This record gives sequence, C-alpha cells and structure tokens, in this order.
Amino acid sequence: MSISKNVPFLYALAVLLLISTAPACRPKPPQSLQYDIPLVDGWLIRSSAEVKEGGAVVSAPGLDVAGWCPASVPTTVLAALRKNGEYPDLFVGKNLEAVPQERFAGSWWYRKEFDLPADRRQVSARLGFDGINYRADIWLNGRQIASRDEVYGSFRTFEVDSAPAVKPGPNVLAVEVFPPQPGDFTFGFVDWNPRPPDQNMGLWRPVTLRLSGPVSIEQPFVTSEVNLETLAEAELTITAEVINHTNQPVSGALRAELEGSVLSQEVKLDPGERRAVKFTSQQFPELKIQEPRLWWPHHLGEPNLYTLKLSFQTRKLISDEDTVNFGIREVGDYINEQGHRGFMINGQKVLIRGGGWVDDLFMVEEPRVLEAKVKYTRHMNLNTIRLEGFWGSGPELYNLCDRHGVLLMAGWSCQWEWENYLGKPDDDFGGVKTPEDMDLVARSLQDQVVMWRNHPSVFVWMLGSDKLPRPELERKYDQIMQAYDPSRPAVMSAKGLRSEISGDTGVKMNGPYDYVPPIYWFEDTKNGGAFGFNTETGPGPQPPPLESLKKMLPEGHLWPIDDIWNYHCARGEFNTLDRYLEAMNKRYGKVKDLDDFVRKAQVANYEAMRAMFEAFAAHRPVATGVIQWMLNAAWPKLYWQLYDYYLMPNGAFYGARKASRPVHILYDPQNDGVYVINDRLGHLSGAKVQIRVFDLQSREIFKDVKDVELGPNTASEIVRLPAIKGLAPVYFLDLKLADNAGGLVAENFYWLSAKKDVMNYPATEWYFTPIKEFADLTALEKLPLVTLKILSAFEQAGTEQQVKVTLQNPAETIAFFVNLSVVGRQSGRAVLPIYWEDNCISLLPGESKTISATFSPADLQGDEPILRVDGWNVKTQ
Repeated sequence: MSISKNVPFLYALAVLLLISTAPACRPKPPQSLQYDIPLVDGWLIRSSAEVKEGGAVVSAPGLDVAGWCPASVPTTVLAALRKNGEYPDLFVGKNLEAVPQERFAGSWWYRKEFDLPADRRQVSARLGFDGINYRADIWLNGRQIASRDEVYGSFRTFEVDSAPAVKPGPNVLAVEVFPPQPGDFTFGFVDWNPRPPDQNMGLWRPVTLRLSGPVSIEQPFVTSEVNLETLAEAELTITAEVINHTNQPVSGALRAELEGSVLSQEVKLDPGERRAVKFTSQQFPELKIQEPRLWWPHHLGEPNLYTLKLSFQTRKLISDEDTVNFGIREVGDYINEQGHRGFMINGQKVLIRGGGWVDDLFMVEEPRVLEAKVKYTRHMNLNTIRLEGFWGSGPELYNLCDRHGVLLMAGWSCQWEWENYLGKPDDDFGGVKTPEDMDLVARSLQDQVVMWRNHPSVFVWMLGSDKLPRPELERKYDQIMQAYDPSRPAVMSAKGLRSEISGDTGVKMNGPYDYVPPIYWFEDTKNGGAFGFNTETGPGPQPPPLESLKKMLPEGHLWPIDDIWNYHCARGEFNTLDRYLEAMNKRYGKVKDLDDFVRKAQVANYEAMRAMFEAFAAHRPVATGVIQWMLNAAWPKLYWQLYDYYLMPNGAFYGARKASRPVHILYDPQNDGVYVINDRLGHLSGAKVQIRVFDLQSREIFKDVKDVELGPNTASEIVRLPAIKGLAPVYFLDLKLADNAGGLVAENFYWLSAKKDVMNYPATEWYFTPIKEFADLTALEKLPLVTLKILSAFEQAGTEQQVKVTLQNPAETIAFFVNLSVVGRQSGRAVLPIYWEDNCISLLPGESKTISATFSPADLQGDEPILRVDGWNVKTQ
C-alpha cells in the first residue's frame, strides 16, 4: 500500500541540483544517495492507557519517556516486555496463564527518534512497514501521516509518504498499534499451542525509512525459463516498476547489472507516473545465459544464486538503487496416473519431504536460532518447509532457505476458515465472506507474493488449508498470480477438494495427526498412507529428552503425567498423550517412571517417524510428497516436533534423517519387502544389498546378498524376506547397501515383532486410525546390558568444533539404540544446535562405528565439551 502526497518544495531543491553545470573538462559520475535506513534499535513502547498525550505530542521531541520500555523492531509487545525482564519463565508450567490479557486489550505506542542526514537531493521519503498487527495510526514530527482506517491487516505491507513531515536532523516517529479483534484476519496458532496473551500485536516485521531522488525503483522481479532438455541455457526476464514522486516530468535510465553485463533502458515519466519496465532476452541477448549455474534443492545439486543490481539514473544523480538475489531455476507441477499432484524443479520430479513451520510464540526471530532451524531441516535430509499462516518475521528465513537449498511452500492456514479460530461465522468456504474481507485478503496475498517471489526456494503458493477460497476470492487470487507471479504453481487448498474454477487440487490432507504405528504408512490406501501428496500429517506426539522436559515442567510435576503435561500438549483432540501412551505401554511395556518414559519415547519417536518418510520414498511415483506436522515448536511442548523449542532433537529427528537419505535402503513391514531408494540424478550401478536377521539373543538366523542396479530419481523393491523360523517374539533386521567398490553407502536397523500391529481402518476419524491389535516389543526389556568401548576426540574444524567418536561393541549382544550427546563439563547441559552424522544407532556383536558431529564453540559459553553416551541396554558412560 502506498500513501503519497506531492512534494514540490523538495523537488525544487532537487531540480536546482540537477541543472547545475559540471566542469566541461571531466564529467562527474552520477552521485548516490543513502537509500534505505532500517529503523531497528532505539524504539520505546508503552500502553496507551498509561500515556495521557495524543499522537501530536508523542511524536514530538521532548516527551518524558520515563517508564517506557526499550525495544528493537521487529517485535511484538509481549516479546519486548519479556526481553526487558518482565514475565520471566513464561514457558514453565502454566505461567503463561498468569499474564493479564486485559493489559493488551487496548492500543500500544511504538516511538522512535531518528536522524535524517541533510541531503538536498532527497526528493522522496517513505516509511515502509512490512508487517503491523493489526491496525495503526502513524505520526511523524507532530503530524498524522496515516490512520487505522487505511493501515490494517497483519499481512499487508504499507509504504507511507513521509516527505511532508520528515526533515533533516532529528525526527520522531510514533505508531499507535491496535490489537486484532474477533473476526480480524490475523495470524493464529490454531490448535497447536496456547495463544499469546497480547495476540502478537505490534510491529512484527521490519520498519524502514526509504529515501530516493525523484524516481524510485519498486517491485523488481527476475524470472527464468530453463531449457529443460539440456539444462545448458536459460532465458531471463527482468521487470521493475519506476515511480516519479514529483509533479514534474523526469527522464533517466533504468540500468541492470548482471554478471559483468550492463543493460539500460531510457525512461521518461510524467508527473506522478508509475510504469513497469521490462528487460527481455529478445531485447538484450545478455539475458540468454549459457551453462547457467542452476538453483537446485540441496539433494539434487547446488543452490546457486545470482545478484542483480538495479539503478535509476538521471543526468547527475543515481535516484534509486536496489539489489536482488535470485536463482535460475524453473518450477513446474504435474498430475500422475493416479491423479495426484507432484512438483518438478528444472524438469526433475522432486519427492517433497518436509515439515510444517511455526514462528516463535511471541514472533521472536533470533538469527542464530533461525539459521539452526534451516540447517537442521537440511541436516535431516528434508527438502521442504511448509509455511502455513506463519511466514517468518523478515526476509532471513527466505534467504537461508535460498542459500541452503531448502524449498518453501508458502500459504494461508485454517485460522481464517473456522469460526472458533477466526471469531466470526464460517461456511463451506471459510470466514472470508464479504467483498471488503475478500479485498483485504487478496491484497494481503498480493503483498506477500511481491515480497517473496524473487526467492528461488519458494516453489508453490498454497492459497487455502482445510477449505477452498470462495469462487469470487479465487478469481481475485488468479488475477494476482497472473499479474505478479505466473512463474509458480498455485494450489487452492491443502486438502483434496474440487474447485469449480481450477478443478481438483490433486493433494490430500486426511491425517493422521496422532500416533499410528509404522505399518500404517505402508498399508493405508484411503487416508494418510503413502500415496499422493499428503500436505500435513504425522504420527502425533514427539516428547523431547529429559533435559527439555525439566525446563518446561516444574519440579513437582515431572512425574507422573498430569495437567501440566497436558498444558504443553496441543489443543482440542490433542490435549493429552493418552493414545501415544496406550501404544507405548502395549508395544514396549508399561512405563515405570520418568526415565523409562523418556527412554521409550525416543525409541517410539524414531520408529514412527522413520516409517512415515520411508513409506513415501518406497511408494514413489504414486507417492509425490509428505509434510510432517510439524517441523519445529513455537514454545516448549510435547506434540508435533522433530526438534524442540530449545533446538533439542528427539528420536524423530534422527528417524527422519535416516529415512530421507538420498541413497537409502529400507524395509516395508506390510509386505516384508526390502527397497533401495536413489534420490540422486545419477545411476546407482554395481551396488550390493546385504540382509541379515538376528534373533533376540543376537544370533544371526538369516543372511542374503542381492545385486542392485537403479536409475536416477527412483525407488525399487529388491527382494522380499522369506518366512524365517525362530523369529518370535522380537527380532532384528540389519540392512546394508555397498557401492561397486565395497564402500558402505547406506545402512538401516529395525527392531521387529513377530506379532504385527493391526489397524482398525473402518473406525478411522479425521485425526487418527485406532489400533486393533498392538505389536509386542516388550521382550526388548530382556536385552542384557552392554559396555561399549569408546574413543572420542574434539578438534577444531574451521569455525566449528568437531567431535569424532568410535564405538565398538565387544559383547555378544546387540547394543540397542545408542544415543550420543555433547554436554558442557560444568553445566551438564546439551550443546545445541549439534549436527551428528548419525545417532540413535545400534551395534551388532563385534561391530564398530565411527561417527562425528559439529557444533559451534560459542554455544559452549566458555564451558568444556565432553561426550555422553547412553542407550537402551548400554551402561551409561
């Protein structure tokens, strides 16, 4: 949104400069301005209930700011208060409920003093607000420059003309932010976790003072068309809008610099004119790129990036500049023979493996934590993050995904589709009903698309979650996509629905969201099983290790499980661990105490998560993608997370990493098949599969070797296990894949029950399928204790620190589910984040394995790292 006015006085000053005559002997190059000034630090916030003065006074110098809270933007109100020491330990127990919601029922002031360098060439000054929740009155130097009647909507972006009020030297900006009301289209945490008491009101995305000469550059966009047959050439198109902010004609040139080439187009703008300028490969052969460095998801290649520099130049002034980082790649989608939608990058089909993202409960985005979350995603061998209603608090999430080759599917959540979340009545198309509501939501989408469309990581726009948009709204969406981003697919719902306008969505969202055993994913053919593209699903709870439990649960509530535990579950049908606990007790044996719960939980988490990702890998091309619900955590919790709020991986993290390796070997519990996965673009030739089965006494009772030849980007069943005597009650399956030189390429280890889980499919509900009969793995309790031989060494590896661990099992018993961690010698706390090559491993009798991990020395906080080893039947080291 742009709110602008004429600026004749500043323009007159600029004209005097532009017509001045340079010395004839040597023309001076155009001079640059200072363009964007981020307004980050030095803000103050306070409730309007505690401020007697109005906006004219609050935005003037000399205000008594005693009692105001310091803040850095972006920030929500409660995030700023917490950072300033109010409301400590909100994540412990039910402390969150003690925060008085009435304190945030009214508006809050954000106040910022800043200096503007004196430069007569500055003609246009705009204040850019990338995210306000929810409405705002904006004041500058005693003048109101925008009102809440026009500045509203959590996902709108606003550019407010500040030239009439801004001045060289000291300035005062004051923004009165009003919280969302029931029925407003804000973001929300649905049934994932508690709602923040302040409803995330505030300036939740960056605020920037944008300066330019008479002409500014807006909305640059680079698209690419790749020769999908050869991948040896690509054609680029560059578009950008140029805006004349004056009441006089302006002439100049829009210049584009790319890879050493400089392209230029002359432009003459009428007063106040806004015009789109396009550079095509037909006009400029330099935009036909030979042997382009393509952007790929990390498992298929390198995520290469290019940099484009744009500038608008008048005779003696660089009026505006912008820089765009982009990737050369082409996105497509397809419908397979079974009617399921899949996606392609650079003509190659990509099995989508990912997790559902959520921002911090208070929208806090710490750079170190954010980078770890993206690196964790890549480390788990996942290639996708789904943004459902939470799109990050700034550009860094997108920049990180661009750099690390992680795909993003961005879109709306079901927050606006159900009355109990939105706060006003819904129907079959959700709660966006009136023309005014549809205009707001459509403009919100337009703003988000324009903001993020240059990021190669974004491969699809998801424009609905549980429901389709209303046909009138879908038509608006379609017009926006055609005008602002025709380069990507848009899917109208994450659920398998049929639109009267765009047809079948080709995806599904049929659960489950609570615990199901491994066999479900291979066996189910009607709901969430491994066919098609399951846009959100998962095996339910993933309780974290003990260290994290102790951070969220008060001392008197660590055990047994009580209402405090339930408070840190999800909401609605997911407000207890009952179904998860029933399966744990029946499959692994009744839980005895907290330590026993933690031990069994990590095994169960690993087993359940590995199976889901493996099933979708084995069932391609019928299966086209799966999004684990969820990837991360908005606060410390027990449900839906591969790593927790504190960056602590749980067993599911390593199960996902194992299952999603680009070259992999796996077991299908439904048909006893052994599969090999090749998710690379090259052939797998001359490989061999070794299959070994061990009984509960760790004796080998079966062995087989098979040759493997596998094409790129495929999965193949290699063999089915025969009936083997002596399996009862529990047995182990060890799989290894070696290359043509005998080197180990992949390995996998399973603990299996002779009695398989039996599902009650007719009783399936939207969120889970009941288990009729449970597998019996209780005999694992009988495994004798094992003492491992352990060698470890810590060393510096560039800017990181590395630990290399060699484990040897000298016993005649399998060492089951061995877990490695690095902790501080003094603190005893886990060093996080950490990136283990493998973890939660098992060692056969006499087997040795060497595993390394990297971490940042800064995360030790001056402590000394030591190795900690434990396991199911391993004596603690």
